[in-house]
Amino acid sequence: MFDERSPIYRQIADRIKAEVLSEELKGDQQVMSTNQYAAFFRINPATAAKAFQHLVDEGVLYKKRGIGMFVSPDARDTLRAKAREGFFSDVVDPMVAEAKAIGIPLGDVIGRIKELEAR
Repeated sequence: MFDERSPIYRQIADRIKAEVLSEELKGDQQVMSTNQYAAFFRINPATAAKAFQHLVDEGVLYKKRGIGMFVSPDARDTLRAKAREGFFSDVVDPMVAEAKAIGIPLGDVIGRIKELEAR
């Protein structure tokens, strides 16, 4: 399940975010405890705890003292908004800059996008 490209805690956090985005995990749904997660995936509990803390810091999870960790009610919306921002800054902005640099009118770019959408 885990690869060498990034730290395991980050891969755990990314997996949980993907589950929230796909609605496998929904707002206010309880998630496995860090110990359960560590046992299930055979990882160090501290690694799982670091991933969960990262998700708490980002507002994806929250803790109910004595009960466990839960998905924040607005986690999906928050993650989608962040992904949209990243899409525009990582994909659209460089595309527009490249189109301008090589002399493609923005209208042509928009026309091509509309053609692709219609397919």
